[in-house]
Amino acid sequence: MSNTIQKAILLQKRKWRIRKTVVGTAARPRLSVKFSGKHIYAQAIDDAAGKTLVFLSTLDADVKKQNAKGNVSGAKLVGSAFAAKAKAAGITAVVFDRNGRRFHGRVKTFADAAREGGLQF
Repeated sequence: MSNTIQKAILLQKRKWRIRKTVVGTAARPRLSVKFSGKHIYAQAIDDAAGKTLVFLSTLDADVKKQNAKGNVSGAKLVGSAFAAKAKAAGITAVVFDRNGRRFHGRVKTFADAAREGGLQF
């Protein structure tokens, strides 16, 4: 088995292990963050209803104007913009789903920016 396939399998196992305990509700939705090589995607999900309440990415027009990319500085911009958009939708507390990633670098920067923006998790 190649190293790339093995890493993908281990990442999927981490995602399943995290999702067993991290569940979003209407009162406290799950904040799921995905990082690709170029972009950052964040969404607040109500797992009980199976609906996305708020979505934001670096492809959004307002975030794109600030020249946000998939790096650490882009994570800070997206984190603060997501917190503002979530507060406008009436969401103040979330459960953070790091999507199998380690809590450092872009993930930590995004989380810190969202906390500074007023989200509690």
